[in-house]
Amino acid sequence: MNVHDKLSIIKKNTVEILTEEELKKLLEKEKNISAYYGIAPTGPVHLGYFIPLSKVFDFTKIGIKTKILIADIHAALDDLKSKWDELDIKAEYYQRCIQLVFPWERKLEFIRGSEYQLGKKYLLDVLKLSTYATVKRAMRAASEVTRMKNPKVSELIYPIMQALDEEYLNVDIQIGGIDQRHIMVFAREYLPKLGYKKRVEIMTPLVASLQGPETKMSASEPMSHIKVYDSEETIRMKIKKAYCPVGIIKDNPVIQICQFIIFPIKNTMKIEREEKHGGDIEFRSFDELKQAYVKKNIHPVDLKEAVISYLTEIFKNVRRYFERHKDILEILGDEYL
Repeated sequence: MNVHDKLSIIKKNTVEILTEEELKKLLEKEKNISAYYGIAPTGPVHLGYFIPLSKVFDFTKIGIKTKILIADIHAALDDLKSKWDELDIKAEYYQRCIQLVFPWERKLEFIRGSEYQLGKKYLLDVLKLSTYATVKRAMRAASEVTRMKNPKVSELIYPIMQALDEEYLNVDIQIGGIDQRHIMVFAREYLPKLGYKKRVEIMTPLVASLQGPETKMSASEPMSHIKVYDSEETIRMKIKKAYCPVGIIKDNPVIQICQFIIFPIKNTMKIEREEKHGGDIEFRSFDELKQAYVKKNIHPVDLKEAVISYLTEIFKNVRRYFERHKDILEILGDEYL
């Protein structure tokens, strides 16, 4: 696969790349490119995690080795969203969800932050970087990611550690949601102060809440998201109630599920309809579906039925796993059930 084709796949479903020119040069010069996606094990694993994970899926298809960082220490640093004694079981839970939810073409490498972030050299670099970063700069970097209600010192350490992760994971690229932008810019600005190189930063969009605009997809709002192991009945109920206005693409979570989950995995999408409504129709790209929906050639009811069917099938492995291991979810608490 040539550089142009790889670049096209990488750019798909992204919001911003810092910088595209650096990425192109990297693809031209390097053969063994590596990347990482970091995820802090806090609340239940739901649809919102799929956008950056679908980009990881793209990377595995074009031969870019991608590491998954289970950022366990970060989960505690973020205002104790996960308590220190919960980190091991939550890390195991996150890893299992990620392993089972995509048909990965290559075996993923999982790394826990605690495996290297407690090392002497790493911690010394944390202290060194803290002597360069002002409180104001660290707060700005953390503002879109950590809770920041009554900012803890740990929340200012958070972006410093995430910046250093790029160096200690020995990668060329970091993948994350657009909410990570301030931290990614912070990393590009401050890593060279320690003699480390800037990395390419790839940002993906945030998925809309199932409840529509002006609401946020949140683990604390059950009707705003779908957990990757939700039952078929729950998936059906939530998609049926999801915001999906006729002909509207913007902030439409059902359309986004098609774009960021179904097409990256399946490449095509079939919508079954009664003959009186035009009969079955199959789309070979998201753009085809998008155009048909904007022209109101697809009704939301038919689209939702297709999405229910695809999500039920895509999630089947992780759903079956947690049906057999419900005890893990019970230990984690009611929010995870």
